Amino acid sequence: MQLHISPSLRHVTVLPTKGVREFIKVKIGSRRLSYRMVLYSLLFFTFLLRFVFVLTAVDTIDGESKCSTLGCLGKKLGPRILGRRLEPSVPEVIYQVLEEPVNQSEVQEGPEIPQTMEDFIAEMKDERPNARTFAVKLKAMVTLLEQRTRTAKIQEYLYRHVASSSIPKQLHCLALKLANEHSTNADARLQLPSAELVPALVDNSFFHFVLASDNILAASVVASSLVHNSLHPEKVVIHVITDRKTYYPMQAWFSLHPLTPAIVEVKALHHFDWFTKGKVPVLEAMEKDQKVRSQFRGGSSAIVANNTEKPYIIAAKLQALSPKYNSLMNHIRIYLPELFPSLNKVVFLDDDIVVQTDLSPLWDIDMNGKVNGAVETCRGEDKFVMSKRFKSYLNFSHPLIANNFDPNECAWAYGMNIFDLEAWRRTNISHAYHFWLEENLKSDLSLWQLGTLPPGLIAFHGHVHTINPFWHMLGLGYQDNTTIADAESAGVIHFNGRAKPWLDIAFPQLRPLWTKYVDFSDRFIKSCHIRAS
Repeated sequence: MQLHISPSLRHVTVLPTKGVREFIKVKIGSRRLSYRMVLYSLLFFTFLLRFVFVLTAVDTIDGESKCSTLGCLGKKLGPRILGRRLEPSVPEVIYQVLEEPVNQSEVQEGPEIPQTMEDFIAEMKDERPNARTFAVKLKAMVTLLEQRTRTAKIQEYLYRHVASSSIPKQLHCLALKLANEHSTNADARLQLPSAELVPALVDNSFFHFVLASDNILAASVVASSLVHNSLHPEKVVIHVITDRKTYYPMQAWFSLHPLTPAIVEVKALHHFDWFTKGKVPVLEAMEKDQKVRSQFRGGSSAIVANNTEKPYIIAAKLQALSPKYNSLMNHIRIYLPELFPSLNKVVFLDDDIVVQTDLSPLWDIDMNGKVNGAVETCRGEDKFVMSKRFKSYLNFSHPLIANNFDPNECAWAYGMNIFDLEAWRRTNISHAYHFWLEENLKSDLSLWQLGTLPPGLIAFHGHVHTINPFWHMLGLGYQDNTTIADAESAGVIHFNGRAKPWLDIAFPQLRPLWTKYVDFSDRFIKSCHIRAS
């Protein structure tokens, strides 16, 4: 076979020689079509040779420093087709330098380390260093930039922790002014509810809502939005539970801002006879938990000073220090059957939610003998919020957790829950809750780190009835991917997360959904300079 290639690489001619034709004739005999098929095969193979030859030639013309699309393809395909291997183009010394452990003492800001990629490129062009010097400089620059990024990220987490954990001066002002009003104004000391309405507090024909909070402004928004959107406000009873220090300001607010015809009861924990008698397991657990956390974490300064842990681990530890995770208001729901012994069913509301629809249909939901009606958080269009399973909250590397629970079991949410208190009283849920709190303390907080949801997931395990996600939209306090249209279409929206709507770090596009229930013309609101934005 003769192969003719023109100098321009545009023409390749294949001419079977006499010997090839004779070979084909001898081998295929009288089958005339076989000669034609063999010729076509030779033409295809020759075309493939030409293709590889062109690609390889272009790669050679481009040179090693410049690799065109065709050239790169020739470099990659050519040797494979022709049975050859190319040596790696990156010098081995570069890999050696990059794989060496980082010496922190050598990575210091200074003129010897390029501060930007532009500086690095300019320096390499000027000095034309060898491969090792190139790798050392590159590694030092990347390490320095990585340290700067890590420091900035940790500072961001620290500032967010401080902003979300502190009490804004406006809210502190509101509590002080209402406390003063309580002591000087008889109208701020009204009995809530009035004597003729007291029987409704234990009447199961009413819709009973429980709100535990020490935040007066937040509680007012929950109550106002609930009553405003109710189709039967005269059947609504709101049981507000607060702590001793907030009781008088909370009573003053709801005395001066009645939600008639709804009924509002304000009680402090020390007003419950059950709570003041004997030992309360969760209080003992909280005292131990606070002590363990202070020893185990070492405070925010010790957490931030850690140079080995990843930023997201530091963020989780800072979040564990948040006062709300050691607040009795966060644990009080586990005692609902004891706090309300005459009630059969209640809806428990967190103080960072906004009600946007009538909630009376919740009483028509058949719980099928379950105790807790809740929205699942492992299914939904928003994968950032609705992707939570047991493994998101519990430490499955601990055998006590791994041997008792499924890591892929769907989690559910606190914030808006229906509790069948009759069914609850027939279970050991409260006992299980206390047991696992103690186990977590014994294990130095290694079963879980944050909040009341993890022990809740365990205690209510097998006692949860899933309700429609319409009733509870989550995540408005830690991500701003939720659109206003989606949020407005939900029955209840929940600002769970750091960016509470009463804080300066709230997401501005979502905050109006909360502020619409604040009367900014109110004299207490105005005097404390509480504004919509």
